[in-house]
Amino acid sequence: MTAAGGALAGRTAIVTGGAQGIGRRVAERFADEGAWVVIADIQGDLAHEVADSILRNGGRALAIRTDVADAEGVDRMAERTRRNVGTVDILVNNAADMAGLRRQPFDRITEAEWDRTMAVNVKGMWLMVKAVAGGMREAGYGKIINMSSDLVLSGVPGMAHYVSSKGAIWALTRTLAHELGPDGIRVNAVAPGFTETESALRLGGDAPVRSIVRRAIRRAETPDDLTGTMLYLASADSDFVTGQLIAVNGGSVLH
Repeated sequence: MTAAGGALAGRTAIVTGGAQGIGRRVAERFADEGAWVVIADIQGDLAHEVADSILRNGGRALAIRTDVADAEGVDRMAERTRRNVGTVDILVNNAADMAGLRRQPFDRITEAEWDRTMAVNVKGMWLMVKAVAGGMREAGYGKIINMSSDLVLSGVPGMAHYVSSKGAIWALTRTLAHELGPDGIRVNAVAPGFTETESALRLGGDAPVRSIVRRAIRRAETPDDLTGTMLYLASADSDFVTGQLIAVNGGSVLH
């Protein structure tokens, strides 16, 4: 059940890629902590299922089908959010292109595959921040959380396009922290390890086993392992934290 006096009571949060996996669990945790949550996902039907589940549990939620790589679509989603729930206080940039991702040598990645990965993972994040930053500036407050990956700390063969995009997210986070800090907007990034979600398991091969062996904490990582850190970065507890990359990976890469 939703906590009426939770850590995010009175706040509005957009979670991109919130229809499944990490994004869904973050959306549900934020709703439990009192936030009005907008689930923005290209999978519109699944987004509505998540919103309906939150509503049944006493929370507040709105689903909006959104392709984060489409500038006009992002602007429409942001405007609809403002009309329905008001100013956006929290943005979780979680959407990523995983559906068509394949492990392959860097010189076999097609230009179309590279461009799509960058369009969703990097351009989409930039478009989302542009769409909500104005309202946050007017309010003098905002929390932006960008989903990176601990692969940027280690590198991995066969995923040059994906790892490059996640590295760009970390670079963008640091730049935005400087640009938006004077306006009271905090910008941070989270770097999960291999997390057992539907899309990751389809791609992973033997990655689940290999990731456990490398960890100081020898078990699988699940979306629930990330929600506490995400809540911390979204709440007032982290009001003096910005421009940081927090690795949540069980100690597989120490940062």
